[in-house]
Amino acid sequence: MSSPNHSPVAILGISAYYHDSAAALVVDGEIIAAAQEERFTRKKHDANFPAEAIRYCLQEAGLQLTDITHVVFYDKPLIKFERLIETYLAYAPAGFLSFIKAIPVWLKEKLYLKKTLRRELAALGKMEENALPPLMFTEHHQSHAASAFFPSPYEKAAVMCLDGVGEWATSSVWLGDGNTLTPQWDINFPHSLGLLYSAFTYYTGFKVNSGEYKLMGLAPYGSPKYVDLILDNLIDVKEDGSFRLDMSYFNYATGLTMTNEKFHRLFNGPPRARESDVSQKEMDIARSIQVVTEEIVLKLARTVQKELGVDKLCLAGGVALNCVSNGRLLREGPFSDIWVQPAAGDAGGALGAALAIWYQYLGNTRAVLPGDSMKGSYLGPRFSDDAIKQYLDSVGAQYQRLDDETLLPQLAQIMANENVIGWFAGRMEFGPRALGGRSIIGDPRSAKMQSVMNLKIKYRESFRPFAPAIKADKVGEWFQHKAVSPYMLMVAPVAEDKRIPMTEEQQNLFGIAKLNVPRSQIPAVTHVDYSARIQTVHKETNPRFYTLLDEFEKLTGCPVSINTSFNVRGEPIVNTPEDAYRCFMRCEMDYLVLENYLLAKPDQPVWERNDNWQNEFELD
Repeated sequence: MSSPNHSPVAILGISAYYHDSAAALVVDGEIIAAAQEERFTRKKHDANFPAEAIRYCLQEAGLQLTDITHVVFYDKPLIKFERLIETYLAYAPAGFLSFIKAIPVWLKEKLYLKKTLRRELAALGKMEENALPPLMFTEHHQSHAASAFFPSPYEKAAVMCLDGVGEWATSSVWLGDGNTLTPQWDINFPHSLGLLYSAFTYYTGFKVNSGEYKLMGLAPYGSPKYVDLILDNLIDVKEDGSFRLDMSYFNYATGLTMTNEKFHRLFNGPPRARESDVSQKEMDIARSIQVVTEEIVLKLARTVQKELGVDKLCLAGGVALNCVSNGRLLREGPFSDIWVQPAAGDAGGALGAALAIWYQYLGNTRAVLPGDSMKGSYLGPRFSDDAIKQYLDSVGAQYQRLDDETLLPQLAQIMANENVIGWFAGRMEFGPRALGGRSIIGDPRSAKMQSVMNLKIKYRESFRPFAPAIKADKVGEWFQHKAVSPYMLMVAPVAEDKRIPMTEEQQNLFGIAKLNVPRSQIPAVTHVDYSARIQTVHKETNPRFYTLLDEFEKLTGCPVSINTSFNVRGEPIVNTPEDAYRCFMRCEMDYLVLENYLLAKPDQPVWERNDNWQNEFELD
């Protein structure tokens, strides 16, 4: 990491106080560690100061807080406060209610964020505030742009950041070249593609800032019948992709909800009540806003490519997690290749802020690594054999310890027998997706696996699709996709020769009725429109998961596994062996693998059932 006579430059990036707090540590330009606070506190989207995530990052690097040379926060709270005040004045008196609700929080915490951060850091490091390293601030979209470009495999690229809102910007375009990021143009609040999508998330009865991916998953069940209604009333989209919203339909600038009565009249009724049945109307609305979003992203991308004349694109911001849009952009857009930051949302801002200091502020040269410099996004904690054994023994768990040569072929057979496996291996992933570090895996060829996993393992909505993890060198055989997709951020169609043609009767089915029709040789990971959200698994970044897929292929001829995050609905992805064992015992999972320890459910001691355990987690 550094030579003995060289004092390392250690930069700690922090995102906090809005949603998805996180910490990231960059030492001499190398990304050493990054993690979201929710994984430690077990509170989904935890927005508090990321004390546990910072502790972990320091521990991973073998550093104390006194060894840190720079601490950087991922946005500028004073500019955000300016937006709050200006928005209130622009809409007064309409925004008074939300204004008086927001102001006490700002006056207590956010306006004096520098003071708050210094106090929290001093408490964490058990040191005087005057001994702390300098505290710096990057702009929100600068953090996103830095997280997208600097770890990417490109020397030069266009960068698009699309999210709800930072300080003012909701969409921004940058040119990345070597160690520089030059802003080109932006679209400002309240005109926001992210907030438009969130408004529809709210209207269809899902939770804003966590339910957007449900809207995306619901879209293929519907038809795009509301597209013209949206384009004629809610948003004016120019040919170059720039847009303006008609704010008379929205409440987020002035109120405590996303949409208002005028919006509800336009769509013939109030928002769907949360947890009520999803109707065909919600499916059609989901499909419609998804189509509108994709079209805007494609138009913006074409404009950016034309203006900047580069053939590579990097993406970050919450909208970059829309993997259906990303897949279309790769297939139909003007760029030869696209790289999306795996922690594209606010958590990734912690990493981007740290990288911005290393490259932009300190002016260090940038070496472009093959693949990228994210290390597969396996940037979280790992646990030793001894730590796992100690925990298992403490709860009287029954297990076998097997070396990989025995374990992995055995697991392939267990999968082929239609068992569901909790897979806990190596370092935890940074970002919202499980990538074979903290995953639940199963046989994608099983027609029943999708509903079993949704209802009995994850306790979540039946319409939710599962993603395939596939050996990177086999992706072109199974999907209409030639590029890599290591972070599960691209959706692509299943290959024609792997599909099962539908009967005329099946083609006439509507909505959820489409769900149980097997559409391919891998029905558990094939969505109703023959699409799949692909993760390519690489020997270089996750050799163990790759070997498991290889063993499964030897046994079955199929190099694919179901890969879903190791958690139940409303719970953050598991972090520790204890989190994993508890989740395994609470749901109807069949086997658990903790590194080289294999546990079968029937062998375990009786779990003290607590029928209210699900109340621990607020449903997302």
